[in-house]
Amino acid sequence: MPYLFLSYWTVLAAELIGDKSIYTVTSLAVRFRPQWVFCGICAAFLGKMSIAVLFGEGFSRLPASWLSGISAVTFLLSAAWIWLKKEKPAPGAPDDDGFSWTSAVSVSFFSIFFSEWADLGQISAAALVVKSQAPVSVWLGGSLALCTKGALALVLGLSLRERIPRHLVRALSASTCLVLAFVALFD
Repeated sequence: MPYLFLSYWTVLAAELIGDKSIYTVTSLAVRFRPQWVFCGICAAFLGKMSIAVLFGEGFSRLPASWLSGISAVTFLLSAAWIWLKKEKPAPGAPDDDGFSWTSAVSVSFFSIFFSEWADLGQISAAALVVKSQAPVSVWLGGSLALCTKGALALVLGLSLRERIPRHLVRALSASTCLVLAFVALFD
């Protein structure tokens, strides 16, 4: 149990300090329904933490250029999908964003899962597993920390959603992903 709390605070601190996925989640929350974004990002975070716990040490030895390239391509594809995917007219409730839940969950999952590998949060989790020999506790604590970070980013995105005119949302979301792609390339 102590490793669960230790991994939660360690990963949360590492992720909040220098992680770019918080901007991705905020951008997604501006564009899509928050419940579907949250489902997609939580699934991605659970998967990323699983890989960090299972393969952390070897994963951290991959060339930085590969990791940056994968992140950049993911952000570019996300920007293209957000920009090119036309909204359907909202048939139902006024807050209906015109996207199917599978589209919102998919783009949220892929935007998070395939970007920013071997970041400080994952390396911290891998180091905690090596030290503690408690992979389940570290995975659970790290996963909860990532989902907490995602929830905080969603709240920020929802507050922006209320303040940004609807016609600017697509441009803002796609632009954010483009900027993150260039940051990943030159990071």
